[in-house]
Amino acid sequence: MTSPVLLNNVDHRDLRVAVGHHARYGDAINQTRVFPPEFEELQRDYAILIRRDDDGSLFATVLLGLDPDENLFLDGERWDARYVPAARARGPFSIGVSSDGEPMIHVELDHPRVGRTGEPVFRDLGGNGPLLDYVSAMLQRIYVGLETEKRMFEAFAAADLLEPATLQLDLADGRRYDIPHRFTVDAGRLAALDGEALARLHRDDFLRPALWIASSLGNLRHLIDRKLRKEAHG
Repeated sequence: MTSPVLLNNVDHRDLRVAVGHHARYGDAINQTRVFPPEFEELQRDYAILIRRDDDGSLFATVLLGLDPDENLFLDGERWDARYVPAARARGPFSIGVSSDGEPMIHVELDHPRVGRTGEPVFRDLGGNGPLLDYVSAMLQRIYVGLETEKRMFEAFAAADLLEPATLQLDLADGRRYDIPHRFTVDAGRLAALDGEALARLHRDDFLRPALWIASSLGNLRHLIDRKLRKEAHG
């Protein structure tokens, strides 16, 4: 793809973007990056897991499937969950930073969602269309998340909350999926924190994300159920 360009309502007044979700839009993936401002919504449907990149930095993902290129939340043209992760909801849009440090919306004009059909990005008189308002909210979550996640993970580590986890998911027919090199928040350690440690996490608004990560692991059972239902219905 070509480099994203700065979005504006003059050059892109007729821009339209397809909505919905499908493999042709790049949604056939078994995990996606997620960010702290969306953890509350995510923990209702997804298992939030922590990984380490090649540089050693921690970041959060949610599992979407168990096999390569498998997204068990894809149902035809629909994403079957109450919330679509911001990294998938943003479509062809991204955030760049101007010379004075201000975040600005950019767009990939050769993205498969961009074409002659779909939702207009701008209204006839140049104002933002509903799609752009929605995308802007998702990009804001990504931007804020990138600004805060490093401090959040450092706070979790300082409180000794991070637990290495190799997940073993067993299906009813005897198949097993091993998901190594992940971390989670240890619920027992979180419950055992003293008042001072809890106060620090609460002050920085990191206590709630810790709870959401720990509680989200129960959704792994629902992911297995999704896989078995899809396989049963072909």
